[in-house]
Amino acid sequence: MDKKLLAILCCPVTHKGLSLAQKDLLGSVNAAIQAGKLVNRDGAKLDHTLKEALVTDDGKTIYPVDDGIPVLIEGEAVALEQLDGR
Repeated sequence: MDKKLLAILCCPVTHKGLSLAQKDLLGSVNAAIQAGKLVNRDGAKLDHTLKEALVTDDGKTIYPVDDGIPVLIEGEAVALEQLDGR
C-alpha cells in the first residue's frame, strides 16, 4: 500500500491512525476466521481469509483491504478482542 495514502488514513470511528497488519497478526486473524470465530461490527461472520488488513494504532480493530483498497466502513471493522489471548 502506498505510504502517502496510509499516512492520511484513519479509523472512521475513533480517528486513530492505521498501519498495515503484520504477518503474525494476519496469521492469528486468518486462523480465527477459518475456525469460524470472527464477526465484524455488523455481526456477520467472516468467511474468507485476509491477504491484507489495516490495524488501528491502539491494536484494537482491523479493517480489511480488498484488492489493495482499504474497506474503511464501520460495519466491516473487526474487534481484535475476539482473538484468543488478547
